Amino acid sequence: MLIGSATCGRSAGAALVKSVIQDELEKNNANAEIIEVGCIGLCYAEPIITIFKQGKPGIFYGNVTKKTAKEIIRSYIVEDDPLPEYALGTIGEGKIEGIPLFFDTEVLKPQVRRILRNCGIIDPKNINHYIANDGYSGFMDAIEMAPEEVIEKIKESGLRGRGGAGFPTWMKWQFCRDSGGETRYLICNADEGDPGAFMNRSLLESDPHSVLEGILIAGYVIGAKKAYIYCRAEYPLALDHLKHAIKQMREYGFLGENICGSGFNFDIEIKEGAGAFVCGEETALIASVEGKRGTPRTRPPFPTTSGLFGKPTVINNVETLASVALIMQKNPDKFAEFGTDSSKGTKTFSLVGEIERPGLIEVPLGTTLREVIFDIGGGIPGGKKFKAVQIGGPSGGCLPENFLDTPIDYDSMTMAGAIMGSGGLVIMDESTCMVEVSRYFLEFSQRESCGKCVPCRLGAKQMLDVLTDITEGKGKPEDVQLLKDLSEGIKMGSLCGLGQNTPNPVLTTLKYFENEYNAHINDDFCPALACKEFIAYRILTEECNGCRLCFKSCPVDAISGEKKQPHVIDQEKCIKCGTCIELCSGKYDAMECIPKIEMDEGK
Repeated sequence: MLIGSATCGRSAGAALVKSVIQDELEKNNANAEIIEVGCIGLCYAEPIITIFKQGKPGIFYGNVTKKTAKEIIRSYIVEDDPLPEYALGTIGEGKIEGIPLFFDTEVLKPQVRRILRNCGIIDPKNINHYIANDGYSGFMDAIEMAPEEVIEKIKESGLRGRGGAGFPTWMKWQFCRDSGGETRYLICNADEGDPGAFMNRSLLESDPHSVLEGILIAGYVIGAKKAYIYCRAEYPLALDHLKHAIKQMREYGFLGENICGSGFNFDIEIKEGAGAFVCGEETALIASVEGKRGTPRTRPPFPTTSGLFGKPTVINNVETLASVALIMQKNPDKFAEFGTDSSKGTKTFSLVGEIERPGLIEVPLGTTLREVIFDIGGGIPGGKKFKAVQIGGPSGGCLPENFLDTPIDYDSMTMAGAIMGSGGLVIMDESTCMVEVSRYFLEFSQRESCGKCVPCRLGAKQMLDVLTDITEGKGKPEDVQLLKDLSEGIKMGSLCGLGQNTPNPVLTTLKYFENEYNAHINDDFCPALACKEFIAYRILTEECNGCRLCFKSCPVDAISGEKKQPHVIDQEKCIKCGTCIELCSGKYDAMECIPKIEMDEGK
């Protein structure tokens, strides 16, 4: 029996489910082994358990509670009734009536699981599980080749860096080799800081050896003797699994002196980051590994020439290194059979926000936003309309509905005014204010700025002040042009990628949703009814039965009225916290949110 025990599973109650299952197995004298696995990707269905019975396919069960866990054990383990109503799907040979094949379900059929092939299936803390699935065979093949031959294979695969920039991996390795010198370093960048992004964390929690094998291969190719994994301390489970996996590598002879008799000496050290977003930038990351303040520096020289401790250094993203292991385990053609001419392979994405099925997915590069959001993600919940998708994190852009048929690849995203980034997709519906979204992401980037260069330090702060004024009803007509001018200056003058890309959410929302900016500034109106300064709450007297739910919950005593009589809101006192309408909605629907200008006009 498998229990999804990555961060998403644990947050949903996997530990309680495991405890209940253990108790039920003991009560029924059932002989079963429980294995904690990682994230299968269906975060919306956690906790997820998978039961394998001899001679039958495995069954995935989702949204398992204390009650359903007991029922599943009694009905399926003891009485052999598989309870199709609780099942997500089956895996393995054979079929069970009433239960679909797991990988033929709507959410999984369009996906191609290469990087995530082991996630949610194997025990991430058992190296034997990884080895049984071709693990470390890619490294064993690599050390039988000359480094130049391995580079050629990576070149043939078309692998581009999965951290966002999309730089050809083979070329970065070659630059490092050509830099000369006896000492070189490799750094695995696991500093995943984009809001809503969790691809790297999930992979490290669910299949850490796939990344570690890629590190071994890359280290061998560039001639490094040591690698650092830079992972933020906010990822405790990923760090725990990494530390355990590295210990197992040493026990199995994959680290240390003369690895597997190849003459290759190599070791891996984990460096825990403090969560600074700017340390995702490679020169700031290097400074942090060296024990310095994490601030970027000018380039050139590039890290492949002068990086960690002044030595040639390659920095690769978590997913890039897992892709390297996959390429060497299979072959370049197998990797390149999916994707586009310029963007080969598959890519993992996290789906968050206003989406029916949030989670972790993997699709061929070139898959459209529409396929990802509607076919895999299930579309927008609550019958609402799609409005925009933020792609590429705070440094990315917001793309509207007319871009839904845009392929997700490096070049198409750039042409649309966004970047693919590491793979976070934040979905927004019609209730989202795009001016507030722009302000939110700019606030994040401004707060995370290291402050080293003036355009980023002061320019981003000025942009944030302007956006705040607009969302608070203090905007001026000239603010729109001021935002555009500031954006161009920051992009041109900032030292690193954080500053250069900070204006992207502002520029894309101005480009595609300028009407919302104008509505805030010129009409005192927020089209999404999201910004507090532009809305008011009103009680519908014909619907209100005086239940006093809103009366009791209001934190500022802005609601008055007699029991069983319609209530009223004192607009002067109301702070628009939304507690009242949240309690009323779905029960009595006696309250509505309206534009403030309507209330002011007495409508």
